Amino acid sequence: MPNQQIALDRVFHALSDPTRMAVLARLSGGPAAVSELAEPFDMALPSFTQHLRVLEDNGLVSSKKVGRVRTYRLRPEPLEAVGHWLENHRRLWEQRLDQLDSYLASMKEESR
Repeated sequence: MPNQQIALDRVFHALSDPTRMAVLARLSGGPAAVSELAEPFDMALPSFTQHLRVLEDNGLVSSKKVGRVRTYRLRPEPLEAVGHWLENHRRLWEQRLDQLDSYLASMKEESR
């Protein structure tokens, strides 16, 4: 469990930046070269590649260099792990809210 939590922490860290989120959204449509990914952003290429490094270091993307062109592609497994984590917490909070609702309904009945 601790290793899984560390992995989730790293993925959430990588997802915490709007630039990285936009890159992932773009890569959901298919692989792209660094220059294509960087085009919409108003930042220097070295700054942009730091974002790519964070995504790659945390397993969200993979890259392959052919000649002088580095191409990135989305790796969905870490996002699936986040989805499972969110689903488990959603169920937990729904259960807690249902219990609160039942408690409040019983309190209302007792006050009558």
